[in-house]
Amino acid sequence: MRIAQRLSRARWEPEISLLVAAFLAVWLLLEPALIQGLPLGMRLPAVLLGIWALGAAFVRPLGLSPERRWQRRLATPPWSLVALGLFAGLLLGRALLGG
Repeated sequence: MRIAQRLSRARWEPEISLLVAAFLAVWLLLEPALIQGLPLGMRLPAVLLGIWALGAAFVRPLGLSPERRWQRRLATPPWSLVALGLFAGLLLGRALLGG
């Protein structure tokens, strides 16, 4: 969590997370088998994690903020950065292991 908190204080963090999210989105468009190859019981959590991670990374630089407190908490660092890191790790792990 310390790394995510340090990144959240950085001025350039929204741009970096936006670039990472854009890269992951394009990667998934080119390699959909990274998610499609998962068993159904693991695919749904992976899709939900991806929606959370990529959605928060795309929405925050636009200056949009959810109305409810729990949604706002999930869309801002450090939680959004943790979700983005977990999703990137999942995709990278699947690609390296030949998933």
